[in-house]
Amino acid sequence: YCKVRNSYIYYGFNKKNLLNALLHVSQDFEYISILLSNIESKNYSLPREYVNYDILAGVGLDDILISSNNSYDKLDQFHSQKKDWLFGYLSYDLKNENEEILSNNTDNFNVENLTFFVPEFILLLKNHELEIKTYHSKKKTDRFVNAFNFSEVSRSSNQITLINRDDKKRYLEKIENIKSHIKRGDVYELNYCQEFYANNVNIFPASVFTELNESMQAPFASFLKLKDKYILSGSPERFLRKTNSQILSQPIKGTIKRGNTKLEDANLINKLKTSQKDIAENIMIVDLVRNDLSINAKKESVIVDELCEVYTFKKVHQMISSIVSEIDPDVNFCDVLKAAFPMGSMTGAPKLRAMQLIEHFESFKRGFYSGSVGYITPKGDFDFNVVIRTILYNLSTNYLSIGVGGAITMKSNPIDEYKECLIKAQPLFDVLNFQIND
Repeated sequence: YCKVRNSYIYYGFNKKNLLNALLHVSQDFEYISILLSNIESKNYSLPREYVNYDILAGVGLDDILISSNNSYDKLDQFHSQKKDWLFGYLSYDLKNENEEILSNNTDNFNVENLTFFVPEFILLLKNHELEIKTYHSKKKTDRFVNAFNFSEVSRSSNQITLINRDDKKRYLEKIENIKSHIKRGDVYELNYCQEFYANNVNIFPASVFTELNESMQAPFASFLKLKDKYILSGSPERFLRKTNSQILSQPIKGTIKRGNTKLEDANLINKLKTSQKDIAENIMIVDLVRNDLSINAKKESVIVDELCEVYTFKKVHQMISSIVSEIDPDVNFCDVLKAAFPMGSMTGAPKLRAMQLIEHFESFKRGFYSGSVGYITPKGDFDFNVVIRTILYNLSTNYLSIGVGGAITMKSNPIDEYKECLIKAQPLFDVLNFQIND
């Protein structure tokens, strides 16, 4: 027996006002997840079908699953028991349950491998129509809505000094060492990441996220608060979506900055479209994703819908591929996640050896970073992003972290890779008023 949520419709909402209201509400709840599409932005070229909602949010706590062992089984059992909406994250280190890999790098978040919570209120905004699903009465839901504060979230005045855990010299040395492993045939692509961090900083997460979201307007932006831990994400990348029997993955490999004029923009787009290095990186990951999806796919159903398409975002152009597959109705959604996680765009290929080398070369434990934030529906559909272009914050320790990385291949130029990292991280640095001395 499962409780059935009531559904109430409210009209006349726009995304900006509802986002303001939810960020104010986040101060009153220990658990809240806000997922944003920003798809109406004129600053990029993504199709409307790319996302499901303008805003999808879970507010408050009805029940929760926190796990660091047998996590996929526990998630399956929790979902089967609840048959409800779940919001949460998959930590990158969930990989350690799939493979015998140890993570002994610096860890300042101590996150569990996954956490999913059943919210009190589920808010779904699309085309100015807000649907709220809840176990509460109409009267209590009306009070919840009538208390919304639509005023602008106060702006951040933070000026954060970040420390690079790998200085530039050390970063360049590591890229050369990684290339020696590629030359030996250990891997043919490896996603190497570095961390910029700050100790003893006080930020107002809602303010930081407001500025980050306005700056980046990314299609998989997310604000996730789990008691004292925050994920403030301007992610442009989808990890995996399940809609009935269709699976969709959209890895990103290839990044170039926006131009100052239409002509410069066009030239940069053409440069990315014709970059043999970026095309090679993208195709390698497409092959890896095809293999991951094929584990649970119907025979001959894995199809590359788009290969190395360049899409425009507010701050950058990105090379994105789209891979789809069909699964049988009896395939469990957890099996689909397990086969594809962690996403190949954040590991490299072959995946296992790449993950082993990542633990060797990187100097921080990724945790939230390069994991995934998303939701699962009562019938087992889901949509998850890739946690990149993200500010992580631990309120209890006042620790702030930004991870950034890129794919390393034999064609990689270490200086160019370093510059590409800074292009990706610059919007995050700007929000924190941080200037890196390159």
